[in-house]
Amino acid sequence: MAEPPLRHLDHLYVVERAADQEFTRGGQGNAEIRPVEHRAHGLAMRGQLHEALAAGDERRRGVSVDIEELQALGTIIVLEGAKATYPLKVESLDRLSSHRTTARRPMWLLLSVQPATETEPERATVWVSDAYRSRFLQLFEDYLTRFTTSAAPEKWTTPEGNPAHQALIANIGRIRQAVLMDLWTSEGEPPTHGRHWWELWLDTSQPALEVFDAFAAAHRLRTVPRAVSFRDRHVVWIEATWDQLQVLPFTPVPVAEVRRPEFVDTVEDLLANEQDEYVQDLADRVSPADPDTAPVVCHLDSGVFRGHVLLRDSLDPADVHTVIGTSGGDVDGHGTTMAGLALYGDLDPLLTGNEKVALEHRLESVRMRPGRGEPHLDPLDFGTATAEAVALPEITAARARVFCLPLSARPDSPGEPTLWSSTVDALAAGTDIVREGRQLRLLSGPDPAAARLILVAAGNVDSYQLAHRDESDTSAIEDPAQAWNALTVSAFTDLDEEPTDPTYDGWSPLARAGELSPHSRTSLLFAGRSWPIKPDICMEGGNVLTDGHTGFEDKHPLLSLRSTGTANDLAVTSANATSAATAQASRLAAIAMARYPAYWPETVRGLLTHAAEWTPPMRREIEHQQGKGARLRLLRRYGWGVPTEETVLHSSQQAVTMVSQDEFVPFDGPDYRMRRFRLHPLPWPRDALDSIGDDEVRLRVTLSYFVEPSPSRRGWRRRYTYASHGLRFDLQGSLESQQEFVRRVNRDAQRDEEGASRTASTSDRWLVGPQQRHLGSLHQDEWTGTGHELAASGTLAVYPVGGWWKNNGRADRTSLPVRYGLIVSLRSRRQDIDLYTPIANQLRIPTTITAR
Repeated sequence: MAEPPLRHLDHLYVVERAADQEFTRGGQGNAEIRPVEHRAHGLAMRGQLHEALAAGDERRRGVSVDIEELQALGTIIVLEGAKATYPLKVESLDRLSSHRTTARRPMWLLLSVQPATETEPERATVWVSDAYRSRFLQLFEDYLTRFTTSAAPEKWTTPEGNPAHQALIANIGRIRQAVLMDLWTSEGEPPTHGRHWWELWLDTSQPALEVFDAFAAAHRLRTVPRAVSFRDRHVVWIEATWDQLQVLPFTPVPVAEVRRPEFVDTVEDLLANEQDEYVQDLADRVSPADPDTAPVVCHLDSGVFRGHVLLRDSLDPADVHTVIGTSGGDVDGHGTTMAGLALYGDLDPLLTGNEKVALEHRLESVRMRPGRGEPHLDPLDFGTATAEAVALPEITAARARVFCLPLSARPDSPGEPTLWSSTVDALAAGTDIVREGRQLRLLSGPDPAAARLILVAAGNVDSYQLAHRDESDTSAIEDPAQAWNALTVSAFTDLDEEPTDPTYDGWSPLARAGELSPHSRTSLLFAGRSWPIKPDICMEGGNVLTDGHTGFEDKHPLLSLRSTGTANDLAVTSANATSAATAQASRLAAIAMARYPAYWPETVRGLLTHAAEWTPPMRREIEHQQGKGARLRLLRRYGWGVPTEETVLHSSQQAVTMVSQDEFVPFDGPDYRMRRFRLHPLPWPRDALDSIGDDEVRLRVTLSYFVEPSPSRRGWRRRYTYASHGLRFDLQGSLESQQEFVRRVNRDAQRDEEGASRTASTSDRWLVGPQQRHLGSLHQDEWTGTGHELAASGTLAVYPVGGWWKNNGRADRTSLPVRYGLIVSLRSRRQDIDLYTPIANQLRIPTTITAR
C-alpha cells in the first residue's frame, strides 16, 4: 500500500510553508534606433518578409513525408541586422497569444541570436506560427500605415511621433528564408560530408519530443532514446548526414539550434559561457543565512575556495582555517566541492530552476589535507589533527555547528576503535583531548554542553566489480567511520540513466536505482563483534558505468551530482561517492538545527537516522529476511536508509514524530550501582488507535546518546570496556501492566549487565529486536502491529547498562549525569485518521523510577 502524503507540520507543531516566487527577468535596455527613410524601408522589409514566407511555403510543399504528424505548423525566417551599433530588438520576437480561456500558444518565437562578426551581421532566427502569420505581418503594416493613411495618425505612431514598431523594424537590414545553416550555433563549419551525430535544441513551448521522434522514424534515422530538458529547451541527438537534416526548418520539429555534439547530460557539460550564465543566475537568486544566528557546516577537508560566487556570501574569511601550512585555501578541489553540496545539495535542480533560494545555514572550513610541497600527515596523527581542527572554529565563534569529515584511512582491524575514531568519539562527547604517544589523554570529563555533532564518510571501495555488492560487502568501513558517536554516512544511488554519448554505446549503470552505490563500503566484516551498526544512513553518492566486462567509468557526470568547482569563481563540477553523501547529510543536519535550535547534537543525529527510510529495493530485501540476525547483516550494508529534507523537518497527521530530551544520573554511590531508569508515558491517542483496529500501525523508536571512549587497546574484547556506559529502550507489552513492565525492565537490565539473553516478551513485533539493536550508541528499531495492540502499550522505558565507568570504579565519574535524545514516531496508512492532534494534546513529562 502506498504511504500517505506528508503534511508540512513541525514535529508536534504546525508550521507555514514559504510562498513560491516567480522568476523575474531584467529588462533589455533601450536599443539605439537606426535612422532610415521609413516608408522606403518599411516597403522593402514587408516585401522581403512576404518573399521569405512564400519561399518557406514552397519548400514545405516539397517535403515528401507522408505522415500526418509532420504537417507544417510554422515557418522559420532570419532577420539580419544592419550595423553592430544598432542591435535587433529581440525582445519583440517572442510573443504568446492572449487567449484568456485557453492555454496561451506561441505566435512567434525567437529561436536563436548570432552576434555580429567582422564579416556577418547580427542574425535572429524566428519561428512564425502559421496560425498567427497575419499578426506578424501586421507589425510591418502598422509601421507603414503612418505613411499611407491620414486617418487618426496618433493610432499609428508612438507618443514621440515615431512609426509603430520602429525600434524593431528600423534596425532590420534584411529578411530572408531560413536554411539549416542558420540554426547551426557551434563554432566553425558543420561537417557536411558523411553521417554524424548532431545535437538538436528544441523549443519546449510546443509538442517537441513526439514530433522529433516522428520525424526520425519517418526518415529512419538513429536517435539517442533520451532527452535532457532545461528551462526552455529539450536537447536530443540524431545521427544523420547534413543533407538529411536540411528539411528540418520546414517541418514542425521545433528546432531552435543545431550543435556539434557535446553530449550535454548536465549543466556541468555546457560550454563555459553557458554554464556561467546558469551559475550567476542561481547566485542572483540566493539569500545567505544570518551570520550571527545561523548554524554552520564546518568542513574538515582540503580547504575551501571561498571566492566562488555561490560560496563567498556564506563563508566569512574569518571562518577559513588550517592545521597545515598558512592558508586555508583549497589544495585539490575536494573541499570546495563538498562545501557546495553541504550548502545547496545537488546543484542541478537549482541551476535549471528559477525559484528563490533562502539559505538557513552557513559554512566553515578547516584544511586538514597537505598541499604540494607540504608534509603529509602521518596516519596516527589524524586524531590530534582532528582535535585541533575542531578547536579552531570553536575558538573563533560560539555557534551551532555540524562537523563534516569526509577523510578516511584504512584501519588495521575493521571495526575496532583507533586513535582517530576514539578522538572523534571523545570530541563528540564534549571532551578535550591531547595525544601522548599512542594514547589519548582526556583532559576533562565529558561535558554535555560541549557535545559536538560529527558526520563521517563510510569510505570508498578500492576497485569495481560487476558483482558490486560483493565488493562493497567485503570492503570494510574505513577509519574513523566506526566511531560510536559519529553519524556515519554511506552512499546509495537513484542515478541509473544511460549516457547519451555514443562513446559509451552499450555501457550501462552498474547499480539499479535504489541500490547501494558501487562506491560505498559496508560493515558486514564487523559481524559477530560488538562494534556499532554502520552506516547509520545513506545519501545519494552516484553510480558507475560498466561495459559489462572489465571496463568501468566511475566519474561520468550523468551518474554524479553537481557542485561548486575551483577552476574559477563560476565553476561547476561533478561529485560522488561517500564524501558527497556525507556533505549532503551535513546539510540536512544543519537545516534541522536551524528549524529546531533547542535540539542537542545527540538528538539531531538521532533525528536524521529516525527520518531515514529504506528504498523499495532495500526494504524488500530486508523484510524478506526471516531471521533478525540476517536483517542485522543487511543493516550493516544499508543502515536505516535515506532521510529527506521533508522527513527530517516535518510530521503529518498520519506520521507523527515526537522528540524528547532527557538527562538523569543512572549510577551513584561508592559501589557505582545502577540506581535509576526512565519511564516515558507515551501520549497515544487511544481512541484513534482503537479506531484503526486490526489495521497495521508502525512505531519507530530511536535512542541517541554519546559515550565517553576508553581509547586504550587494553580490554576491547571485553564487554562494555570501550564505552563509558550504555542505554537501552523497551516498550511495554500489550498484555503487561505497568508494574509488570517495570519488573521486566529490572530483570532485563540485570541480564544485560551479565551478558545473558533477555526475555522475549514483545520482541517478535520488532524488526531487529533487542538482541541486535543495542550496539554502539545509536539504537533504532521498528515495531509493527495492530492499532488495538499499540493502544494497550502505553509506556517506553530507557534504562542504563554499565561500561568502563562502572567496571573501572572511576570515582571521578561517579554521579555523572547522562543525557539522550528519544525520538518516537507513529505512522498509519489510514488517511482518515488524525494522530497528530490528540498526541499534541496529551504530551507528558517522563517519570523517574528508582530501580530495586
